[in-house]
Amino acid sequence: MSTPYFKNKCVTQLNCTYCDSVLCTRGMKAVLLADTEVELFSTDIPPNRTVDFVSVCYSTKTCKCKLRDVACLKCGNVVGYHVVAPCTPCLHSCNNGHFWMFNSISVVPINRLDASGLNLLLWGDLPELDDLEGEDQSSQSEEQYLR
Repeated sequence: MSTPYFKNKCVTQLNCTYCDSVLCTRGMKAVLLADTEVELFSTDIPPNRTVDFVSVCYSTKTCKCKLRDVACLKCGNVVGYHVVAPCTPCLHSCNNGHFWMFNSISVVPINRLDASGLNLLLWGDLPELDDLEGEDQSSQSEEQYLR
């Protein structure tokens, strides 16, 4: 994470709006760096078994990041995009280090609770990415945190 601010953000599970399948158990509410009026959700772990790439890389008018859309593997609807190659201005902006983005209208966020089941789970309480061995392992490891 780039700043301590992100450690106090809630962790959300993201379900597909169209078919209700779980897309991600390690989501964070975020805003688009190029347009802070656009809210979305992001994750720092590739959701390998829930989404896949569709179409080809593209850039937007607001920055030169290379993006590629992702779709839910269960229903086929586009649910977000992956930042394949971030541009220099975006990398130097205050960011959470997440490169997997989910459109707010395409996901249903569910706040996760900590191990006690009483408090919201915060990003600062999650295991470091170095402690996780890819999405397959992280999904299993994170099941113990999902309440």
